[in-house]
Amino acid sequence: METFDAIVLGVIQGLTEFLPVSSSGHLELGKAILGDNSVPEESLMFTVVLHFATALSTIVVFRKDILELLKGLFSFQWNEETQFSVKIILSMIPAVFVGLLFEEEMESLFGGNVLLVGFLLLVTGLLLFLAGRAKNTGKAVSWKDAIIIGVAQAIAILPGVSRSGATISTSVLLGNDRTKAARFSFLMVVPLILGKIAKDVMIGDLNMESSNSLPLLFGFFAAFITGLIACTWMISIVKKAKLHYFSYYCFAVGIVAIIAGSLAA
Repeated sequence: METFDAIVLGVIQGLTEFLPVSSSGHLELGKAILGDNSVPEESLMFTVVLHFATALSTIVVFRKDILELLKGLFSFQWNEETQFSVKIILSMIPAVFVGLLFEEEMESLFGGNVLLVGFLLLVTGLLLFLAGRAKNTGKAVSWKDAIIIGVAQAIAILPGVSRSGATISTSVLLGNDRTKAARFSFLMVVPLILGKIAKDVMIGDLNMESSNSLPLLFGFFAAFITGLIACTWMISIVKKAKLHYFSYYCFAVGIVAIIAGSLAA
């Protein structure tokens, strides 16, 4: 992979991980446009590095929240911080279940399937459109909500379904406060990303020897810096109830991807 391509894909990952337009879908489209011919091990290594970069940017943006949650959790009291932490753990279960039992099936969908990405971007667009028009959004995330949002995150493993879009939209449609919905959505993915990276390293899925370190480095910093900007921007967007604007973008890109995929078939 060339350094320029790595930077472009890093920027795509950094922006789309937080903006509700599907980072996995855009990475697949980006690789198809750039003609990425990386062997699977190298491609996986690059994807993991980019996800680690955006997870790190999430930790930086929410560092105060994370410290408060950790303090509450290790105080060994059933306080608000402890309950919030347990809800995050609860929300992770569906994605962990799907990831462990259907890992090969999920990975088979990440092979430049532009047509699938296009259709699923339309699904993301519909979710965002509905969430953008939701009115009654004032309550905190309940235990039942945490499970439902977790199911939305599990579905968002599919390329073309935005993780942040699916989880925030689901939370807002359940009537949760928009700011709390965004906070919950961004924090719930960090343990999953770090866990997936640890798993890949431990079982040796990552071919580090064959990976060119320079493109990885540039891709990492591109994703990290744009992730910081996009995460902060997204929080502001959710507060202002502007999610429906992204639905139009998803509809447009989805239609283009479907047409391109149909012509290439």
